[in-house]
Amino acid sequence: MRNTIDHIRLEDGDRSLVILDQSLLPGKKEYVKLTGAPEMFRAIQTLQVRGAPAIGIFTGFALYVLARRSDAADAEALCREAERNADYLVSSRPTAVNLSWAARRIVRAARSAAPEGREAVLSKMQEESQAILDEDIAMCTAISEYGLSLLSDGCGVLTHCNAGPIATSRYGTAIGPMILGRERGYQFHVYADETRPLLQGARLTCWELSNAGVDVTLICDNMASMVMKQGKVQFCFVGCDRIAANGDTANKIGTSGVAILANYYKIPFFVLGPSSTVDLATPDGSAIRIELRDGEEIRSKWYKEPMAPECVPCYNPAFDVTDHRLISGIITEKGICRPPYSESLRRLSRE
Repeated sequence: MRNTIDHIRLEDGDRSLVILDQSLLPGKKEYVKLTGAPEMFRAIQTLQVRGAPAIGIFTGFALYVLARRSDAADAEALCREAERNADYLVSSRPTAVNLSWAARRIVRAARSAAPEGREAVLSKMQEESQAILDEDIAMCTAISEYGLSLLSDGCGVLTHCNAGPIATSRYGTAIGPMILGRERGYQFHVYADETRPLLQGARLTCWELSNAGVDVTLICDNMASMVMKQGKVQFCFVGCDRIAANGDTANKIGTSGVAILANYYKIPFFVLGPSSTVDLATPDGSAIRIELRDGEEIRSKWYKEPMAPECVPCYNPAFDVTDHRLISGIITEKGICRPPYSESLRRLSRE
């Protein structure tokens, strides 16, 4: 019996990939069926599927579906096609490490089975994509347990962007501890930054937490300082898209500002994510490539009329990098890493 999740699943005899379109939430809950590489690329690029772990899960199944639909005559041709599809999907968004990590993993699995023939390659790709999902479910549960161990009943927690179930597999990372705690009778109050310009906090985090019965209040990004100053927040929990070897962490734009505020108000600031987001090949945050997105997301996306003159250029980085010195701990499925991260993250990678 397969482990499945509602927001990324196989259909039509594994010849289609169905996703919950996150770009339409919370107003519409619609599912999209994907069968070709271009529409899979667009699904990642346009944030129909988003969240580093979810992108990794999606990529695994996407490469398997494309292989299942392929006319490649033999195992070698199928592997070469998988490599081309992997490179193509990886080019859709450069910052989240899970995308390239999952693509490489599926390609390696396909190559390992090539000597046994075409059907063996397909079987191995299906097995490996399922393993990525199963492992993420286990990782999210463990991360949520470790995060919950830091909290006490009644805590106020501030989060930025969305790192919940639809961005992962189950529970989530940054908001997983609060959802798991609610299942066990804890009461928390979560302050969710709206997360401009795409409003993932408003549209997605608030939707997930309210559905889970967690007490959540939406605030504008520039209100975080106020709720911290008022003593409403005891912890900050955020997700991550890539963690460098020294602990510098890329996450949704605005995260580093939250970390600076938390440091000023002496509020513990934790990054939560699976160990697959740790990239020891990236020495520090300056080496992380930051995705730049269309400026119209700032100027006009949520408005009937543009909110800035057309002649004014827009700068729209999708992520920023939080300096490791501002991070109290990095929570993965293997435990809580503490400074110095250059040592604790390397130990983690060997476990």
